[in-house]
Amino acid sequence: MAKLDELAATGAFPNFDRDLVAPILDEANKLARDVLAPLNVVGHKVGAKLTDTGVVAAPGFAEAYGRFCDGGWMGLAFPEEFGGQGLPKPLALAVMEMMHGSNMAFSLCPLLTFGAIEAILEHGSDEQKQMYLPKMISGEWTGAMNLTEPQAGSDVGALKTRAVPNGDGSYAISGQKIFISWGDHDMTSNIIHLVLARLPDAPAGSKGISLFVAPKVIVNADGSLGERNAFKCIGLEHKMGIHASPTCVMEFSGAKGWLVGEPNKGLAAMFTMMNSARLNVGLEGVGVAEAALQVATNYANDRKQGAAPGVEGSAPIIKHPDVQRTIANMAAATQAARSICYACGAAAELAKNATDPTVREAAKMREDFLTPLAKAWSTDRAVDISSAGVQVYGGMGFMAETAAAQLYLGCAHPPI
Repeated sequence: MAKLDELAATGAFPNFDRDLVAPILDEANKLARDVLAPLNVVGHKVGAKLTDTGVVAAPGFAEAYGRFCDGGWMGLAFPEEFGGQGLPKPLALAVMEMMHGSNMAFSLCPLLTFGAIEAILEHGSDEQKQMYLPKMISGEWTGAMNLTEPQAGSDVGALKTRAVPNGDGSYAISGQKIFISWGDHDMTSNIIHLVLARLPDAPAGSKGISLFVAPKVIVNADGSLGERNAFKCIGLEHKMGIHASPTCVMEFSGAKGWLVGEPNKGLAAMFTMMNSARLNVGLEGVGVAEAALQVATNYANDRKQGAAPGVEGSAPIIKHPDVQRTIANMAAATQAARSICYACGAAAELAKNATDPTVREAAKMREDFLTPLAKAWSTDRAVDISSAGVQVYGGMGFMAETAAAQLYLGCAHPPI
């Protein structure tokens, strides 16, 4: 489904070699299993904290993020021109699936950065690309997307945040944004916010939306960091199952921002971010589903109760036909969701890199078709699969201490 050989044949990935796949996945697994997974429970119990100086990440998260950056995982599929590794997107998706399955609260941070990177790559000026992308792709800086407002959820045309020209090429952004995942934290020296806002003369509705880049700390012309920008987190919203992911209410008070793309053309740039997020949120569903499948299977092999044919004494519940059916259904749906996400990633790469324009056109249509399916179907299955995992545990599945319960809570809501 990932079409790695077909992608390699385009010549767009000179650094890719089939022999790299297993070592990359093995190293990613070590990070997910040995570093991120142990932080999942403590992260959920303690959570991120809002202090007078900003948001403080959950214990151990900053160190884990440092390990994530040291491994080069943020830049796996991004261009070498800006410090990435230029590898096929399906391979990066497989890596992030393990990260999401081990610790979704942590993995939301790179997920939001991916969307911001893709928007700047697609719509940013050359100056913006050189200023922001190298440090975002290395992970030295993270990214955040500021779309939703109290009165403007899915209806982004109703947003009220304003951007007024300062006369020097920058804009003063004022307004409030809600549900901003990883909008503030102390794990990096800067956070690059992409903000939807309206210009003073903008037409009403979605046709009057523009996109702006607003760094938490202003970046000087020489690349050094200058003064703190005029926006901050004024509250944290606590999402079920992922308390370690700081979901921020952001207040912009004349913050400096710079236009990305053309005035009143922010909707196209927004969809670049959103389509990146759609695929990666679908991948979150796959990761959670796989984790729920693994913990349910392990529990079913260990838990003994009742009699089963061919087993002396109390039998592991994996021997009971209904438990076998449940786990088989969980496994089948997980594989299907994984296939949709990887196929979507492969189509995205072929749409950009296939040598035949007819293949590129067909791949683009396939990507557009699969993106909402990857997001919606995979996350719906994650809810079903994690719920079934709770049932495999029986009464124990409803205990807050079990991984099954947290996995179910963590996927039973929109994660971004």
